[in-house]
Amino acid sequence: MIKKISLIVYLLVVVHTLSLAQNNIFRKLNSAYDEQNPILSPDGQTLYFTRSNDPNNVGGERDQGDIWFSQLGPTGWTTPQRARKVNSYDYNGVIGFADNKVILHNHYATGSLLKTQGISESTQIGSNEWSEPKNISIPYFKNLSRYFGGSLSNDGQAIVFSLESYDTRGAEDLYISVKEGGKWSEPKNLGDVLNTRFQELTPTFYNDSLLYFASNGHGGAGSTDIFVAQRKGDGWYDWSTPVNVEKINTEGRELGYRQYDDFAIYTSTVNSDGYGDIKLYTEADSDTLFNQAVTQDNITISEVKEEELSENEILLYGAVTSSDGESEVRPDVSVKQKDKTILSGIKVNVNEDLYTATLKSPGTYVVTVAAPGFIAQQESVELVSATAKKLQMNFALQPIAVGARVNLKNVLFKQSKAEIIDTSYPELNLVVDLMKENPSLKIRLEGHTDNRGLAKHNLRLSKKRVQAVEDYLVSKGISSGRVKGKGFGGSKPIADNNDPELRKLNRRVEFTI
Repeated sequence: MIKKISLIVYLLVVVHTLSLAQNNIFRKLNSAYDEQNPILSPDGQTLYFTRSNDPNNVGGERDQGDIWFSQLGPTGWTTPQRARKVNSYDYNGVIGFADNKVILHNHYATGSLLKTQGISESTQIGSNEWSEPKNISIPYFKNLSRYFGGSLSNDGQAIVFSLESYDTRGAEDLYISVKEGGKWSEPKNLGDVLNTRFQELTPTFYNDSLLYFASNGHGGAGSTDIFVAQRKGDGWYDWSTPVNVEKINTEGRELGYRQYDDFAIYTSTVNSDGYGDIKLYTEADSDTLFNQAVTQDNITISEVKEEELSENEILLYGAVTSSDGESEVRPDVSVKQKDKTILSGIKVNVNEDLYTATLKSPGTYVVTVAAPGFIAQQESVELVSATAKKLQMNFALQPIAVGARVNLKNVLFKQSKAEIIDTSYPELNLVVDLMKENPSLKIRLEGHTDNRGLAKHNLRLSKKRVQAVEDYLVSKGISSGRVKGKGFGGSKPIADNNDPELRKLNRRVEFTI
C-alpha cells in the first residue's frame, strides 16, 4: 500500500508542478499560518496536519494548533478543512493509526472541549468523521513543554514522544512508552545517545527500525535539523548514534519528518512565509523531468532546459494561488533587479498561475505579485551563487474582503524607535496602490511588539509605529478618514516569546480591511 501511495504522490509531482516544483503539490495546504506534523492516512487518500494561529481554530489566533486535513482528488490535494470533534483550545495533532482508530495528542486538554491526559484515541465513524476522543492512560505521563510530537509504531506496541518531563536532560527529550499486557508503560527517557541538553522534537518511526527526529543539539545546517537513528535488536530502548539527514536540512528549521518507501513529507521554514510549510522530498530524477514540458488544464508550460542557462544564471519559478484555495487568480508578476541607484525590469513568463524568470547571480531582486481582487505581495531575494540552477518561490494571495488581515512583514523600524527603515517603503506603496485602486476600502492598522522590556514602553512604541505608517499613507494621498490605527504592545503574540527564532514574528504591523 505504501508503494501505491508513493506512485500517487510521484504522479502528482509531475502533473501539478512546473519543472518538478515538488512542493507545489501542497500549495493549497500551506497558508500564512504555521503548518506542522504532516501524516498520511493508511490508504494514502488523506493528509492530516496541525495548523497553528489560524483564526478558524477552536481557540482562534492564539490556538497553538488544530488538526486539519486534505483529501487526494483527481486534480490534487483539496482545500484543507479543520477536523471536527478532535480539536481543543490547546495543541492537537495526529500520532498514528491503529485499526480504525486515530491516535491523537491533545497537550493536556483539560478544562476545554476535550478532557485527556494528553494522549487519546478516536474511532472513525465516517469518511472524515471521528468520535469524541477518549483518554489513553499512560502512567506518569507529563509534558511541561508547549511543543509536542510523537509516533506510533507499525505494530501498535510503542509510542515515541518528545517531552519535557521527568529525567529530562535539558529542554525537550525523546521518551518511549511500550504496551505490556495490554497497558502502556511509564515513558522512559531514551538516554544521552539521542538526547542533548537542547531540544529533541517530532520523533517518527519508519518501519519500526529507524527513528527520525528534529534536534538543535546535535549540530547541523541550521536552527533545527532532522536526524535518524537505527534500532538495535528487538527492544525499543537501544538506538544507534544519530546521523544528520543532510539531503533535506537547510539553514531554516525542519520538523516533523515522516519517511515513506519512496518519499518523505516534513515541514520547513525555508522558502515559506516565516512559519513552517509542508514539503515533499523524493529521490526521483528531477533533472530529467525538469527538461520536460508539463501540461496542466490543457495549457502547456514553456520548456526550460538547464543547459540553456548560462554559468551565472538561475531560473526563478513558482505558483501564484489564492490563499483560500478556491478563488481564481490571474496574476501579474514583475521581477526587478535592485542596486543602490536603479531598479531594472526582468522579463517574466506567466502561464495561468505559474511563472518563470531568468535571473543573474550574484544580485538582489524584488518580486511583486498582483492580481485583480487580491492583495498584492512583494518579496526580496538575494542570490549569492549560481550553484543551484533553480529557485522556487510560491505566492498565496489574499482575496480583498472585509475582515482580511495582512501582516506587513517587510515594514521594519529602527530598534526601539518609530522611524521607518527605507526598505519598508516598497511594501507600504503596495498598500497605497491597493487603497487607490479600491477607493471605498478602509483599513485598521495594528502595531505589535514582543514582550521584552516594560509593557508600558512597548505599548507606547507600538502606537508611535502605527502613527508613522498612517502618516506615510496620508502623505501619499490617502484620506486620513480611511485609516485608523491602534497599538497593542506585546499583548497579542502570534508566536512563542521565549523562542528567539519565533519571537521576531511578534514584532509586526498588520492591517485589517
